[in-house]
Amino acid sequence: MSAIATAPAQQNPLQGMAIMAGAMIVLPVMDAIAKYMATFEAMSPGQVTFYRFFFQLVCTLPLLFFAFGWGALSAKRPWMNLLRGALHGAASLLFFAAVKYMPLADVFAIYFVEPFILTALSALFLGDKVGWRRWLAIVVGFGGAMIVIQPSFEIFGLKALLPVACAFLFALYLFMNRAVGDADSPLTMQTMAGIGGTIFMIGALWIGASAGATDFAPSLPASWLGLILLLILGAVSGYAHLLVVRAFRLAPLSLLAPFQYFEIISATVLGYALFGDFPNFSKWIGILIIVASGLFIIWRERVQSRSAASA
Repeated sequence: MSAIATAPAQQNPLQGMAIMAGAMIVLPVMDAIAKYMATFEAMSPGQVTFYRFFFQLVCTLPLLFFAFGWGALSAKRPWMNLLRGALHGAASLLFFAAVKYMPLADVFAIYFVEPFILTALSALFLGDKVGWRRWLAIVVGFGGAMIVIQPSFEIFGLKALLPVACAFLFALYLFMNRAVGDADSPLTMQTMAGIGGTIFMIGALWIGASAGATDFAPSLPASWLGLILLLILGAVSGYAHLLVVRAFRLAPLSLLAPFQYFEIISATVLGYALFGDFPNFSKWIGILIIVASGLFIIWRERVQSRSAASA
């Protein structure tokens, strides 16, 4: 492994916050592309998800091999990292299926129950101390999600629960990040996860298409525009997540975590500009409750970390 890949980056919180904010604003572009491909190119969510991971590897692997050689794939825990990729692939599949049927902002708002699920998993399985205030914030946050889900459930039925399932799988993915620890570098973990996600989607497409499920129908891009958009989808996915990795090497988690809610802003703008979707008043109430509860959990985590450090 190159010394460049393993040497700790110098802390620069301001730069880290700027990179994180930029990445969070850009990331919903790939979800808008997924919705566009399903709406206007008649491409199934399963096929879009496969292209998302495949073109991510196409865009990032040459750069990674040029910079680090085969060391980028030299994982100490390869199977754990491949499993992380499979979980990420399954979560992405559910998310892209959700944006096919629902407005972008609604999907993002419901999806942001993920921090609550991750906090609960950490308390139940890793022994993290979660006080009554954070448990109350989790309950309130889920209440906010119900405000967003309720009208969507009346319109879309069980499909309105897809973002919740996505949030659960992505929380498991992040939970495994903590379980794996720092045995492998972030670069190696991301590369192996990309390979795992691609392999998972090949299997999912084969099984889904064999069962005749329309959301897994295999297809090629119907136009040059579709192919270009899929390339952009892979590039945004790969490089934006590398920016997130870079941000976390420049600034602490507690400082960067609130910036994830920038995705709701970007998703709302894209959803309105491209598809004419805009949350109504009740959904904005639910979104504000989710964001406020999430920010409270992040704040309490920061307080507890400082108290532990002082002790």
